[in-house]
Amino acid sequence: MFDKVYDVIVVGGGHAGSEAAAAAANMRSSTLLITMNLQNIAQMSCNPAMGGIAKGQILREIDALGGYSGIVSDTSAIQFKMLNKSKGPAMWSPRVQSDRMRFAEDWRLMLENTPNLDFYQDMVSTLIVDNDEVVGVRTSLGLEVSAKTVVLTNGTFLNGLIHIGDKNFGGGRAGERAATGITEQLVELGFESGRMKTGTPPRVDGRSLDYSKMVVQPGDEVPEKFSYSDVTKPLTEQRDCHMSFTSPLVHDLLREGFERSPMFNGRIKSTGPRYCPSIEDKINRFATKDRHQIFVEPEGWNTVEVYVNGFSTSLPEDIQFKALRSVVGFEKVKFFRPGYAIEYDYFPPTQLKHTLETKLIKGLFFAGQINGTTGYEEAASQGLIAGINAALQVQEREEFTLKRNEAYIGVLIDDLITKGTEEPYRMFTSRAEYRTLLRQDNADLRLTPKGYELGLASEKRLRRMEEKHSKSEAFVEFFKQTSVQAEDINPILEANDSALVNQSGKLFKIFARPNISMDDVRQIESVEAYVQEHNLDKETIEQAEIQVKYSGYIDKEKNNADKLNRLEDLKIPEGFDYSKLKSMSIEARQKLEKIQPRTISQASRISGVTPSDVSVLLVYMGR
Repeated sequence: MFDKVYDVIVVGGGHAGSEAAAAAANMRSSTLLITMNLQNIAQMSCNPAMGGIAKGQILREIDALGGYSGIVSDTSAIQFKMLNKSKGPAMWSPRVQSDRMRFAEDWRLMLENTPNLDFYQDMVSTLIVDNDEVVGVRTSLGLEVSAKTVVLTNGTFLNGLIHIGDKNFGGGRAGERAATGITEQLVELGFESGRMKTGTPPRVDGRSLDYSKMVVQPGDEVPEKFSYSDVTKPLTEQRDCHMSFTSPLVHDLLREGFERSPMFNGRIKSTGPRYCPSIEDKINRFATKDRHQIFVEPEGWNTVEVYVNGFSTSLPEDIQFKALRSVVGFEKVKFFRPGYAIEYDYFPPTQLKHTLETKLIKGLFFAGQINGTTGYEEAASQGLIAGINAALQVQEREEFTLKRNEAYIGVLIDDLITKGTEEPYRMFTSRAEYRTLLRQDNADLRLTPKGYELGLASEKRLRRMEEKHSKSEAFVEFFKQTSVQAEDINPILEANDSALVNQSGKLFKIFARPNISMDDVRQIESVEAYVQEHNLDKETIEQAEIQVKYSGYIDKEKNNADKLNRLEDLKIPEGFDYSKLKSMSIEARQKLEKIQPRTISQASRISGVTPSDVSVLLVYMGR
């Protein structure tokens, strides 16, 4: 079976591994996915949800490029919500509650129906490296498989250690063993490694909860979907989530277990996620707060298992149980399993190129939590980029990278390899300086042409995107060219407490007012006639409205991005010797030597590199 030399071997079948394997195989590279348990492909190890603040934008980008996560999120969704609708469109973020079992099943079936993709269940214990180039892998059963490239997506399994109170045991996830061997070998090869921590809440029996005491959290009245393709449809039925709160009593009960908590007694030494802290961390850091939100999330359409979002913990199970029973609605709760924390190995991502190939070993790529990130979406996006570039390298094609003004994925990867991370990295809209350009609604316009060029997005998708783009642009032009009489628009302006006009004017100027909506202008006969005549759908209309409302901001960000891209075009020769730049600070020289930025723009974003250091670099490159 394994006499052949695979183009790409993907190690690990989580979100990063699944996207990497799908991308490489769909780009016609012979691909082998090796994972420790084929029953757990694309397992949702933590919460049963996809998307959210900035993460929803990433999922839309994955889908626009031709990845699978958006489609699977749609087919397995039980609730859809567009978050931050009260804010501007740059902040809107789609999110779904997922059926955990259906999500993993749909991913597995999509992968099984992907040509050029083989599967094997075993643990990869060693990489086979020859002259600083990876040439294959060796498994725990002693099997050797040759490959031209290897993508490591090990998640939390590298020397994973699970903590529940004063108990700890090896494992990469509840009920699954840890992976050993790879960290030790990579360190011997010259890689720097570290340890990180994450945690998960208890899972409980929904039949033991009193939902009547909780606040209902329904989905959107008119739900949308993630994927731009027509193979999925919006939900017609949804399941509610619920919300409850902790209390001073709950906090006091939790504090009783602090001396037995690995978080506080020194057993856990690694850094946990800043923006998803454990419940014990929250009541310790925010001691003046007398309550915290608890989100009660069903795990699927039919199961009674419930995820207690906001109650992530590694406290002893008896403390977890006693405290949770004091939460409103949880008075008779029954556990399916307690929460736990897990420590695992990662490799500081400054050791990577923008392609996610390692700098030390040719053909070796890292994606997901091995790079210090946290979250399904962050992992999936890295897997997609690593899988794409592994396939491109084998095919001797030009590498594929995304700039910061092109995608949240570009921001994520640039942050990782330029700045590194010492705590689990999570994406937020605030990390993207061009978030007005990188909205969830236009990911297809930004990235579908790139996905099509790679061979991942279909021609049908490209044509749909082009039609949406041309129709929305034409609609915007209609507003610019069409005038409206004062007597026709003033009643609408008056109803919206907007200043009246004395004479006719272009619709664009009226529509650009912040308190005038598309529903308002569609009351004008000529606008509604245009919508009906050109059969404009909701996506196209929304796109046109954003272009009118935010045209000034969008133009400003495009100008700023163009300035940045001029620095992106200034390449730094590979292996450049920074020691000869004596007028540059020692810290800057050391940081530049370590990270080896590829462009002046990337160099300018490195912590410790000042504008004057960049000027020195620019002068030298100019010579």
